[in-house]
Amino acid sequence: MSQTLPATMRAIQLPTPGGPEAMKLGEMPLPQPQPNELLIRVLAAGINRPDIQQRKGLYPPPSGASPILGLEAAGEVVATGSAVTQFKPGDKVTALCNGGAYAQFVAAPATQCLNWPTGFDAIQAAALPENYFTVWANVFDLGRLQPGESLLVHGGTSGIGITAIQLAVARGSTVYATAGSAEKCAVITRLGGIAINYKESDFAEALARLTGKKGVNVILDMVGAPYAVRNLASLAPGGRLVQIAIMEGHLVDGFNLGAIMVKRLTVTGSTLRPRGTPEKAAIAAALREHIWPLLDAGKCHPVIDQIFPLAEVARAHELMESSAHIGKIMLRVA
Repeated sequence: MSQTLPATMRAIQLPTPGGPEAMKLGEMPLPQPQPNELLIRVLAAGINRPDIQQRKGLYPPPSGASPILGLEAAGEVVATGSAVTQFKPGDKVTALCNGGAYAQFVAAPATQCLNWPTGFDAIQAAALPENYFTVWANVFDLGRLQPGESLLVHGGTSGIGITAIQLAVARGSTVYATAGSAEKCAVITRLGGIAINYKESDFAEALARLTGKKGVNVILDMVGAPYAVRNLASLAPGGRLVQIAIMEGHLVDGFNLGAIMVKRLTVTGSTLRPRGTPEKAAIAAALREHIWPLLDAGKCHPVIDQIFPLAEVARAHELMESSAHIGKIMLRVA
């Protein structure tokens, strides 16, 4: 490691799980990059739902991961592990981190890092990894969404929702998305989606009207149990339901397996953080090939709701938990 780097850094500490106030800004030792890792001087980091769960003590980091919160960061490479050949000090990268992003420096596997897209700044670059890795792995890999097919996205103005809408539209799909206010529905429309206000009508009934009762090919859901039966009813024959969160519960009353059989449906899902480095590397390679050209060309872009300084991370978590935001909530670190 370079001798010019400090021995310690500012980082968000979590002495005990709890509310947003449980997080404290303190000094910690600089991480030491492993042979396959980059050491990145963090300029910006993103806030994500798993961070909230980890802060509450409900989502402990995997074995060997940094105990510091934060799953995505953008910044400058300051040191490389002995086995790294694809990046060098001075490169600007965005990283899917195995924790540790709420800090001035983070170590991340080089294969989980990508160069900043053309014209992006640190905030925009840091807004990419968690959402783009998640959407690619679930909508296009597990969900197998093809050009000309249709997609329903629940939570259409979340960071993941906005990413799914933009990428699916850019790749030639018709996209429907749910949201709970006229303001959020207007954002969905501007992004090229067809908005459904779930507070004004039952989303399954609205979707049936919009599709002439044909349903959609893929559904991306974060809500869970309350939507499960209606999701199955909203799929076309051969459709795929992809579950990426269970924010409102995981036990489903009155679940009828017959619906899956009759329409030849696939029900699947995943979480991103527990996946191993080779799996995440494969997703990164797919993004570099298929999605980074869209970002370079300005055809897709993250939507940023608010930016907070690192010391005000508690306010950022409070906003995330309120669900009042549209798009990404970010931390400016340097």
